[in-house]
Amino acid sequence: MNHIPKSVALGAGLVSALGFAPLDWWPLTLMCLALLLHLVSEASNLRGAMARGYWFGVGHFVVGLNWIAGAFQYQDAMPKWLGWIAVVLLSLYLAVYPAMASGLAWRWGRKSQAGFPLVFAAAWIVTEYLRATMFTGFAWNPMGVALIKLGALPHLSGTVGTYGLSGMAVLTAGAALALARQRWGFGLLILVPVAVLSSIPKTISQTRAVVAPISPLIRVVQPNIGQQDKHEKAFDKVNFEKLASLTGAAGRTPRLILWPEAAVPDFLEEEEWARERLARLMGPNDMLVTGGVALVEDREGYVVGARNSSFVLTPSADIIARYDKAHLVPYGEYLPMRPVLSAIGLSRLVPGDLDFWPGPGPQTTSVPGFGRMGVQICYEIIFSGHVIDRNNRPDFLFNPSNDAWFGSWGPPQHLAQARLRAIEEGVPIVRSTPTGISAVIAADGNLLHHLPYRRAGYIETRLPAARPPTLFARFGNILSLGFAFFLGALGIALGRFNR
Repeated sequence: MNHIPKSVALGAGLVSALGFAPLDWWPLTLMCLALLLHLVSEASNLRGAMARGYWFGVGHFVVGLNWIAGAFQYQDAMPKWLGWIAVVLLSLYLAVYPAMASGLAWRWGRKSQAGFPLVFAAAWIVTEYLRATMFTGFAWNPMGVALIKLGALPHLSGTVGTYGLSGMAVLTAGAALALARQRWGFGLLILVPVAVLSSIPKTISQTRAVVAPISPLIRVVQPNIGQQDKHEKAFDKVNFEKLASLTGAAGRTPRLILWPEAAVPDFLEEEEWARERLARLMGPNDMLVTGGVALVEDREGYVVGARNSSFVLTPSADIIARYDKAHLVPYGEYLPMRPVLSAIGLSRLVPGDLDFWPGPGPQTTSVPGFGRMGVQICYEIIFSGHVIDRNNRPDFLFNPSNDAWFGSWGPPQHLAQARLRAIEEGVPIVRSTPTGISAVIAADGNLLHHLPYRRAGYIETRLPAARPPTLFARFGNILSLGFAFFLGALGIALGRFNR
């Protein structure tokens, strides 16, 4: 009968992922977390507790990461069915972290029904942080993202970070479990403030964006260029015409024009004609930020690598700044252990023979006439605490992305995580993607403007104002880990008090 709790945990994990975008059925996530807490607390030994957490994690990640399988539809070097193999294998690895959280909670918190959810929440915070940092890190869909639509509750991430918000999700589930067990004191102590925060609307409405009187005009372009057409030479002209058309005619007001990741296939630093073609789209006071590729040469002038970059161009066709993506996607932008894996027929998902090289990390660029801009390319935006140059705080973050890989589930999940970065750091975020979801996000995480998935269009608006640095913006994930320490210490103390 030992397999029954593990099967129930697997089923709970499968259902729990439905609380994330695009479905946003967050009550299911909390219910499934409560069931996990019950299963782990009832385990007879450490191994059983970890096994239940592990199978919950497997189910959770298989459903939540189903969009990864879609990326293999655009890779001819490997069979399409390998996509689902990749999803399952990745889930089998990622499930180690919920297993660790379950084991820690069972080991240190099982002696107190009131202390157990506190220790579990602390362990969940720590293991989510480890998931985001170990072995290059994979921070996609921390549990707190499921709470993004719950009124003012997500604003807690401005204090304790996204991983701390995940701990709040576990605490809330623990409180619901306490009520089910008729332990009214602990349950109400947690659920009442959570309910109050969830009912408070955000401070900025969707129709009243906070902008400075001289806030710059931005134009965000979404050309709806599918991944199947992106690297086809025959579509180069058509794709550029889409981008050019949506960029629009220059007016008297200076514009900051924002194009997606890898918007142009040309090598802008080497090809002057390509820069001049872009310059002709701009007015005399406009600036253009576009994704592209920068080549890396050795001392002899041979091309040995590439960088996934974002370039800032002037109307005189000059590149005045370049940001290189620092957090690259393994197997997507580079192939680890290339000599071994390529020999057995594996390839990276992005076409080409050259691996991408990482950049130095978050940087702030001064864009004349438009303020200070930080850039985080594509999935870099998911790494809580690693998106801002804290020594040179930007006025806004630009997140050019290529969500054309990600099917219908990936883009809304990506957007939800970007919204949490805005709340954490207190800066607006502007996203431009080829197929959506492009958006302008206020500094409180509110979605001010967006272009739906698979629809061509543009957003022309004033840039929202940044807020004063949040506590998280000042101290980063030390606050998340400090919150975990507080919860864990309190939970362990309750356990000893109840002996």
